[in-house]
Amino acid sequence: MQLKMILATLLVFEALPVCAQVVPAATEGNFPLAVGSGFSSFDVDWGHGRMGGGTLWADWHLYTRTPFLQGISVEMEARDISLGGSPSQPNIRQDTAAGGLTYTWPHYRFVQPYGKFLMGLASMDFTSSDPAYKHDTRTFNAFGGGLQIRVLPHVWVRADYEYQIWASLLNGTPDPQGFTLGVMYDFSHGFRRR
Repeated sequence: MQLKMILATLLVFEALPVCAQVVPAATEGNFPLAVGSGFSSFDVDWGHGRMGGGTLWADWHLYTRTPFLQGISVEMEARDISLGGSPSQPNIRQDTAAGGLTYTWPHYRFVQPYGKFLMGLASMDFTSSDPAYKHDTRTFNAFGGGLQIRVLPHVWVRADYEYQIWASLLNGTPDPQGFTLGVMYDFSHGFRRR
C-alpha cells in the first residue's frame, strides 16, 4: 500500500509542470528598428565651402492599423562634419544630435521616398575675431527627405537631403544643408517594409 501511495504521489508531482502552450514558440522578424550610417557632404554656411563627415541614425517604426499612418517612424540622428577644413578656418567643425518624425511612403516594395522633420542641438567650433569665442552651441530645426532603395531583404541604401535652421549665433545665423549617402539595416522585415 505504501509503495502504491509513493508511486501515485510521484506521478502527480511529475505531471504538474505539464500545461498547454499559450504563447507562440517563435516570432519572425518584427522588431521595428532600422539603424544606418553614411557619409555626409554639407555646406556649413560659415564662410567655408563644403565639408564632410559621418552620420548615424536609428528609426523606430510606429505600426498602426490606419493605412495613412503606417509609414511614421521616430528618428534619432547624429552627425559630425569635420573633414575638409580650409587654411583660413582649420578648426571648423559642426556636430549635431537630433530627433523627430519621418514619414516613409510604404506604397512601393523596393523604393521608398520619405520626408522628415527633426529638432536638436548643434555644436560648432570656428575661428572668430574674438580669440575667446571659438565654440558655440545652439538648438536647430531640420527639414529633409530622400529615397531608400532595398538591395537585400534587410538592407537598404539611403540617399538623404537635410536643411538645418540654427538659432542665431554672434556672427550670424548658419543654415547648413547637405546630402548623406549611407546603408541601413532594417530588423523589421515585415509589415511596413515587406
